[in-house]
Amino acid sequence: MELTMVIPSYWGRERRVGWKEGDAVYDHPTPLDEDGTLARAIESMGILREKDFRLVVIAVATTPEIVPMVEEKVRGIIESVAPDTGIRASLFSHTHLSKIHALLRSEGLEGYTDLLQLRGYSNIRNLCVFIPHILGSDIALLIDDDEVFEDPEFLRKAKEFIGRDGVYGIGGYYLQEDGDYHIKKEYRPWMEYWDQYARMNEAFERIIGVSEPRLKKTPFVFGGNMVIHRNLFTLVPFDMHVPRGEDIDYLINARIFGFPFYLDNRLAIKHLPPPKPHPVWRQLREDIYRFIYERAKIEHQRDLEGLARVSPEDLDPYPGCFLKRDLEEKIEKACKLLSEEYLAAGDTEGSKEALKNIELARTDAVPKFDPFQRFCELQKHWHEMMVRTGREKVRSKMQRVIEDVGVA
Repeated sequence: MELTMVIPSYWGRERRVGWKEGDAVYDHPTPLDEDGTLARAIESMGILREKDFRLVVIAVATTPEIVPMVEEKVRGIIESVAPDTGIRASLFSHTHLSKIHALLRSEGLEGYTDLLQLRGYSNIRNLCVFIPHILGSDIALLIDDDEVFEDPEFLRKAKEFIGRDGVYGIGGYYLQEDGDYHIKKEYRPWMEYWDQYARMNEAFERIIGVSEPRLKKTPFVFGGNMVIHRNLFTLVPFDMHVPRGEDIDYLINARIFGFPFYLDNRLAIKHLPPPKPHPVWRQLREDIYRFIYERAKIEHQRDLEGLARVSPEDLDPYPGCFLKRDLEEKIEKACKLLSEEYLAAGDTEGSKEALKNIELARTDAVPKFDPFQRFCELQKHWHEMMVRTGREKVRSKMQRVIEDVGVA
């Protein structure tokens, strides 16, 4: 089975300029005047024994103003390091997406352009599976640019089970800098109620820490280590309405449509992310929006032919513990303690923002539409697009848009 590895790489304005109002928000986009982690990720592929795959780097700009510079920067990185790895590497960015949109319009498929966008995590993940689709690959391997390959057998393991015995979605896991898979965060009092890291580690122990069986049904998945078969990605998209946490949200979507995800406890990759620049209250706010949205999607489920119901308990201990009726209580208690922590440190603005999270959880974070119904409509639209763009005439034209820049 053919495999395409896709790596999204996020880029922002120069360090001295920083983020401006209207720019897309990502965890840690690389400033244009810095080198970032992409070259390191590609260089690490030299260790892989199996190199019969296509690598596509998606260059994402936080603002249209810097698109030409981002494309030039990423093209240069690929050209400088990919040939030494023996891997065929390609670039896909905003210019290439514009050409795809033009092709859709020329083929009378302009109604699908809204499904292919380069802003927001879920939209970018959808491109991470759409590109393997138009390249004719059976397998999409999603990797992030702040990771390093250390296992020469990674590609063999990634392909070993996918597409067999009803297994169409597999997640690997992250190794931290010290080689352990546990998340290590300094404990703060507000975490007693927002016990995200504790519950994540509990889930990791149950799924990763138990040696057998190697593949286990999992309630969590890591977006930077996902293996998805075309039987799944042509049918189920990432939900463009979820603000972040699109990886676990995709797992929920897949389960609804009858595709459980499995975690392979031998499929590990080293995760070396830069520090997150955002304050704790903002990181917490983003999680609040995400969990409230996902809980609403679960609560709005209806019995429809061919679909399976998913409950928070199916996703215990993580993320299930954040998808239950006590979510608002967890938010209120955690944010009040976080606010007090900011006050004690003399940060009155941080204290206000932490308390604001409580009100936002009751108002703005609550979706103004039925997330389940909206996703079912999105899924139908997506599947139609994948069928129509899978036809040879259209697909061959789109294949020529992807730019080979680091050919071994």
